[in-house]
Amino acid sequence: MLSNSNSLNNLRPRERLLKYGAHALADSELLAIVLRTGTAQQPVIQLAQSLLHHFKGFRALLAAEASELQTMNGIGQAKSCELLAISEIARRALKEDLVHGATMSHPQHVKAYCIAELGHLKIEHCIALYLDNQLRLIESEELSRGTLNQASVYPRELVKAALRHHAAAVILAHNHPSGIREPSQADINLTKHIKQALQLVDIRLLDHLIITANHATSLAERSQL
Repeated sequence: MLSNSNSLNNLRPRERLLKYGAHALADSELLAIVLRTGTAQQPVIQLAQSLLHHFKGFRALLAAEASELQTMNGIGQAKSCELLAISEIARRALKEDLVHGATMSHPQHVKAYCIAELGHLKIEHCIALYLDNQLRLIESEELSRGTLNQASVYPRELVKAALRHHAAAVILAHNHPSGIREPSQADINLTKHIKQALQLVDIRLLDHLIITANHATSLAERSQL
């Protein structure tokens, strides 16, 4: 048993991945495979560990802008582009689930997608997910940035966008950078106002999600629509 453990530890990350699968690798080893090379001062594993320590994990690392990534020693244009590409691939993979399957059959997919889109942002953003008759995603669009209220999200513009996309239903989502999971009274009031506006054109508001870094609160699940 000891010899097997030593053999596992002696393999380089790529060799371990091919032999045992990606799940067998530590976070720093997975990141090291993406980075490929370190610097003269830092082997690639140490560089990966430094990045994960600085950003406190994958989420903030993959949400960082190119300019922020390139302030880190050992991260130039090429490596920052690779990290940005991985982040976008992950978001698009989540989006595919919503395009090809009924979103309300898989509410956790909707939440995961919205967390990936909004959870890392430092100011409030509001997005709308436009759904067809089978509740598959047609498109998602940003509605506003900044504090969410009726002055920043215009129900009339949302209705026009929903009609333009031939949507049968809409899901709203916005983030709370403060980390507070509870909807504010303003969030609830705006939700009801938008629901009424959509009902006038026979479009359903299915949910409004409050997004924090690792959590999505559903107003529909709380009977607050």
